[in-house]
Amino acid sequence: MSVSDWGDWLPRAVEDASPDTVSIWYLGCNGFFLKGSDGTTLAIDPYVGLGDPPRTVRMIPVPFDPHDVAEMDAVLATHEHTDHVHGPSQAPILESTGAQYYAPDDSLDVALEDEAWVDDYDISEEQFTEVTDGDTFEVGEFTIHVEHSYDPDATHPVSYVIEHESGTFFHGGDTKPDEEFEALGEKYDIDLGVLAFGSIGNIDDKETGEPVRTKWYSTENEAVKAASDLQFDRFLPSHWDMWKGLTADPTVLHHHAKSFAYPERLEIIEIGDRVEL
Repeated sequence: MSVSDWGDWLPRAVEDASPDTVSIWYLGCNGFFLKGSDGTTLAIDPYVGLGDPPRTVRMIPVPFDPHDVAEMDAVLATHEHTDHVHGPSQAPILESTGAQYYAPDDSLDVALEDEAWVDDYDISEEQFTEVTDGDTFEVGEFTIHVEHSYDPDATHPVSYVIEHESGTFFHGGDTKPDEEFEALGEKYDIDLGVLAFGSIGNIDDKETGEPVRTKWYSTENEAVKAASDLQFDRFLPSHWDMWKGLTADPTVLHHHAKSFAYPERLEIIEIGDRVEL
């Protein structure tokens, strides 16, 4: 297991925070902590693994040790890929906090069958809840809607629309643009939305080890297309910092977004930064 570069300051900062609305911390990759004004705390796709060098090489610090997380009400997974469902990153949080784990079916298969978290950690199957498109559930002060995500590399991806009395947050996982997003943009008033963004680069093939031209995330134009269709007030790009060969400069999104009504503005942050809903 990787060791945190930052000690325990980030989990302690989340615990000590008293948001007026909802505070959101970017964990790098596609991970986030959310904490509401009443103290409800969520994690989405937290990942502190190092990848699989030399194929996938982590380019950013490991910002926390999951064993240091003492307060968490729920962990949400968007899809089954390793940097979104990862036992060493997430099972210790479930173990130490008793948090509920919400994920689509194929993500639960990774956790319960492929990685067998319940055999290796002091957690139970009752902590796992399957979700699918169209579901709605409550976690403390948050109402969470499970919606469509378009990620051709995943088997059953979902996105989450998280409503709070102070605003609405969207996390699309690794989605690309999709025709269903215009309807979602009309359905929800999304104050802050997260979409994965990255470059196209050479990644070593799993079988041959030879570099192959690889596109895992939306390009600049695709990311802005999705944000525009979803009618984000604020667009927070993620995942651009993570993998060697696929990193990108999120500030270029300003040029691509400025002629569209949405997103109204970009929220460019780095790993460890906190923003308010």
